Amino acid sequence: MTTYRGLRRGFRVLNRFFMVPAFRSGLGAAMVTPPSGYIMVLSTIGHKSGRLRHTPVNYALIDGDVCCIAGFGEIAHWAKNLAAAPEAEVQLPAGRFWGRVRIVKEEAERLRIARQILKNAGFAGFFFGFNPFTTGDERLAAGIAGVPVLRLTPLRALPSAFDPGGTGWIVSILGWLLLAALLIAALAR
Repeated sequence: MTTYRGLRRGFRVLNRFFMVPAFRSGLGAAMVTPPSGYIMVLSTIGHKSGRLRHTPVNYALIDGDVCCIAGFGEIAHWAKNLAAAPEAEVQLPAGRFWGRVRIVKEEAERLRIARQILKNAGFAGFFFGFNPFTTGDERLAAGIAGVPVLRLTPLRALPSAFDPGGTGWIVSILGWLLLAALLIAALAR
């Protein structure tokens, strides 16, 4: 399997210095769109360090669970972390929970879930070399061979940035101040 070392390094820098801080500060809901994809931050326990590690991934909500795929396969550090400790924190654009992870093995379920995740991934859904909206099941199965498909079942809710004690209110106030400034500027003309 190709490792895509340069692409993985680029994502690591983008994720560490932009995506994860933006999500953790409450901007996640403003960053997800159909073209850019629906993204969550998955926090796993490092299989070597024991520290909490954060990774943005595309996801789909299916049958009450949150599902994701390890796009770079089992070599992805977060996939190795989940293999060692099958629980994770999931930060969706508007909420957080702690969940148990299981690898989906049944092929029909893998295809159904992977197709929906890739459809939700926006432009990143095409990185596998096919159109997830129109490709057949055979091509999809070949494209995701060796790629873990994961289901995360919520165990307990966690507070998010917009819950009491969070920092999401800062984003809200800045938005309201910007709106007021634009309104004042428009009225001053």
